[in-house]
Amino acid sequence: MKSKIALAFKKCREENRPALITYTVAGDNTKDNSLKILKAISKHADIVELGIPHNTPIADGGQIQGSSHRALKKGIKLKDVFQIAKKFKKFNSEKPLIMMGYFNLIYQIGENNFIKNCKSSGVDGLIVVDLPYPENKSFADKCKKKSINFVQLLSPTTSKDRMKSIIKSSHDMIYYISMLSTTGGKLKVSPKKILKNYNNIKRINNKKNLVIGFGITNKTIASLKKADGLVVGSQLCKAITDSVKKRQNPVTKLNKLVYSLKRKII
Repeated sequence: MKSKIALAFKKCREENRPALITYTVAGDNTKDNSLKILKAISKHADIVELGIPHNTPIADGGQIQGSSHRALKKGIKLKDVFQIAKKFKKFNSEKPLIMMGYFNLIYQIGENNFIKNCKSSGVDGLIVVDLPYPENKSFADKCKKKSINFVQLLSPTTSKDRMKSIIKSSHDMIYYISMLSTTGGKLKVSPKKILKNYNNIKRINNKKNLVIGFGITNKTIASLKKADGLVVGSQLCKAITDSVKKRQNPVTKLNKLVYSLKRKII
């Protein structure tokens, strides 16, 4: 049986467009709003990513760090993140949810325990930023046994041989980091160059769903719509920051933003 992630990409291919993948941090700007945001944007997003707040997020730029800081300041715990995921999946069981975080949190509660919590919360996939291949093989296998997709990462500096190994061991989605930067950085590489690198990866295995992340905003998204999927995160976190500063409703603001992002790629 195909996973919900695989089915989401299949539907997008049939509609001749990339999958829109959103990223928000659990608990930002409150636990309740975090859930409301997920529910609202899931009407437009094909896959939702839920970030686990972390105090030293090495891959994340200022906007996502700000989101994590707000959530941690409000006292969010890992059990709350699983609760948000569980409540969202109760609301929309068919929408794929990918949890994104760092290995320290998994290590603290134990790999098996973490996977068990993911399974009972309805999590469809995992991105663990600081657990690279081949060190992640054992954990990825454990995820697969529980029908949870482990998302492998590729970057512009990944060698071709290493790329082949990573693609071979990947599940239903691979994440291509568009440039050497933290999240939310201004796109330093032209969309043409990103797509050239992207197409070189696709030639290795055209059947794998390959998404592009880092530097994707409503200004750059349309120029990359030949990809299987596009991840937008920092722009959403910035929209929450702006709405908090202006005392606006972040749920309404994000709903409008994700709707406009979707319009640019259909």
